[in-house]
Amino acid sequence: MRKSGVLMHISSLPSPYGIGTVGAEARAFVDFLSDSGQSFWQMLPVAPTGFGDSPYQAFSAFAGNPYFIDLDTLANEGLLKCEDYVNLNWGVDPTHVDYGLLYKTRYPVLRKAAERLLSQGSEDFSAFCAENAFWLEDYALFMALKDSHGGAAWSEWERPLRFREAAALERSRAALSKDVFFYKAFQFFFYSQWRALHAYATKKGVSIIGDIPIYVAPDSADVWAKPELFQLDGDLRPVEVSGCPPDGFSADGQLWGNPLYDWEKHAASGYAWWIARIRHSFEVYDVLRIDHFRGFDAYYAIPYGDDTAQNGRWRKGPGYALFAAIKAALGEKPIIAEDLGFLTDSVRKLLADCGYPGMKVLQFAFDSREESDYLPHNFPQNCVVYTGTHDNDTIIGWFQTAPHDDVNKAKDYMRLHERESEPRCMLSTLWSSVAELAIAQMQDLLELGCEGRMNTPGTPSSNWRWRMRPDTDLSEPSRWLKHITKLFGRL
Repeated sequence: MRKSGVLMHISSLPSPYGIGTVGAEARAFVDFLSDSGQSFWQMLPVAPTGFGDSPYQAFSAFAGNPYFIDLDTLANEGLLKCEDYVNLNWGVDPTHVDYGLLYKTRYPVLRKAAERLLSQGSEDFSAFCAENAFWLEDYALFMALKDSHGGAAWSEWERPLRFREAAALERSRAALSKDVFFYKAFQFFFYSQWRALHAYATKKGVSIIGDIPIYVAPDSADVWAKPELFQLDGDLRPVEVSGCPPDGFSADGQLWGNPLYDWEKHAASGYAWWIARIRHSFEVYDVLRIDHFRGFDAYYAIPYGDDTAQNGRWRKGPGYALFAAIKAALGEKPIIAEDLGFLTDSVRKLLADCGYPGMKVLQFAFDSREESDYLPHNFPQNCVVYTGTHDNDTIIGWFQTAPHDDVNKAKDYMRLHERESEPRCMLSTLWSSVAELAIAQMQDLLELGCEGRMNTPGTPSSNWRWRMRPDTDLSEPSRWLKHITKLFGRL
C-alpha cells in the first residue's frame, strides 16, 4: 500500500530546554503528521550519544538518550520542581543544539528527579529494571564507571575492570550503587515517556520508523560487556575496524573505527545478541531501518591503528543466515535495508532473499555522466525513496552546490521550469513514483538551505545540531503535503 512520511529527529524538535524531547512538542509533531495525511515518522537512532554527538556512535545499542527525557513531564509527575530547571541556561540559539552546554546542565537536573524517585519508591521502576536486566545492569554500571574515570573510554580503565573480573565488578557495584541507580532511573524515565509518545502516535495513525547502525561504538557497554562477540585481541584491543574503501569521493576512504563482529561466535550462539537487539528495537519502533546493510554480505576491515582506510580488505559477512535466525525467532518484521553505495550481485541477492525494501535517494539520481538506478522511472515498487538522508544537504543546498550539469539534468527531468519551488518539485516527483513508501526530510518541507543540513560526513564537529524554530508556522506546509499525498494516492 502506498504511504509516505517525514524524517525528523527528536533532537530537532523545538523546546525551551536546549534540545527536542519526547514530550509535548513530539506529540504536536505527531499531530502535524496526522493532519498532513502522513503514515510514518522516521527518526535517527535514539541511543545515548558520546563524543562527537553522533547518534550512530552510542554508548549502548539498547539504551535511550537521557537528553530526550521531557522535563515538564517529570515536573507533572512530581519528580521535578519548576525552579529545578526552568530558569537555567539552556543556550541562546533555538535553531541549534549546544551539546557541551547540555551535558553540563541536563544531568544534574535528571539526578534531582532520580533522587525523588529513589525516595518515593516505584513498583513500575522495579518491574522495568527486572524486564530490562539483560542490558540495563551492564549499561548502568558502565556509565557509572565512566563517570568515576572522568569519562575515559573503558579501554583505558584498570585491567580488572577492563576484563570484567568478578571481584572488581562487585566492588564497583557497591561503591557506585547510587550512580548505578541514577542511570537505571534515566532509562526508566526515557522509556516510560517513549511508550506514552508511541501510544499517542499509534492512536493518531502514525507509525514510527527507527534506525539502528550495523556497528556499535568502540566505547560502549555492548563491547565492554560482551567482548567475545567482537574481533579483539588478548588485550581487548580491536584487530581490525570498520570503514569504507577509497572511491571517487575520497582517496583515503572512510575510517569509521568501530570494532568488527566475530561472526563465527555469533553464529555459534544462534545469533542470540542480534535477535535480542532486533527484538528490543521492535518494542521501541514499528518499522526498523538497518544502516549499512551491505556489511552483512561483505564488510570492509581496516587494520587497527591505521590512519586511513587505504589498507583495508573485504571479508565475508554472515549473509542470509543471520536474517533466517532473526525470522525464525521473531517472525517476519518490517525492515528497511540501507543499501546505498556500490552494490555487488551478492548484496542484491541478499536483499532479494530477505525481501526487505531497499532505499533510493533522489539527490543521487542526476549524475549527468550516466543513467542511474535512483531515477524514479527505474524504481522497483518495493523500495523506500528519499530526496536525501541525514548525510545529505537539503534540496536547496544540493541545487546550490551540485555540479552544473547535474542540476540541469534534474531540472529537465522534473520539468522544474514549469512547476513549483525546487524542494516541492523534488518531493512531488517522489510522491508520484511507484515506490511503496516516500519520505521527506522536514528541512525540505520547510524549504531550508544549507543551514538545515544535519550531518556532513567526514567532518568532526558542528553536526547533528539543527533544530526547527519554535515559531515555525506549519499550517501551509501541512496543507500542501496533504494535497500531494492525496493527489498521488498515498493518503
